[in-house]
Amino acid sequence: MSANRWEPFRDMITLREAMDRFIGENYRPVGWRATTMPICQLPIDVYVTDEDVVITAAVAGVDPEKVEITLEGDTLTIKGEITGPLENVDYLLQERAFGTFSRTLRLNIPVQADKAEASFDKGVLTLTIPKQEEVRTKTIKVSTKE
Repeated sequence: MSANRWEPFRDMITLREAMDRFIGENYRPVGWRATTMPICQLPIDVYVTDEDVVITAAVAGVDPEKVEITLEGDTLTIKGEITGPLENVDYLLQERAFGTFSRTLRLNIPVQADKAEASFDKGVLTLTIPKQEEVRTKTIKVSTKE
């Protein structure tokens, strides 16, 4: 026989979790504007190394030359468009998101915009933006007096 401890807070769910259950996870990627133009949510990952801020974005199906990246101060914007479905085709299933996307985020870290680099590999856009010198991690050696 095992005894289970009752944890009342574990059973409580957030409003967002309740809405996710109600609507379903498959609805989340595509939204609709008032103009009925589909818009896509651009999934991104951001991480920081000692020297750089690195942003990766999944942009499969987008021509790399048609992705617009702007960096103004510490505000980064990535814009583009994923082409829509084929015309005159009756789809049995259509799950891939399409339409325009625009993602803006504030880095909150001073960066060197003029040294930023972007690469595109297998549908993943990678931005590498060097940090300003004054915010880079510095290691200080401790000396002892003998």
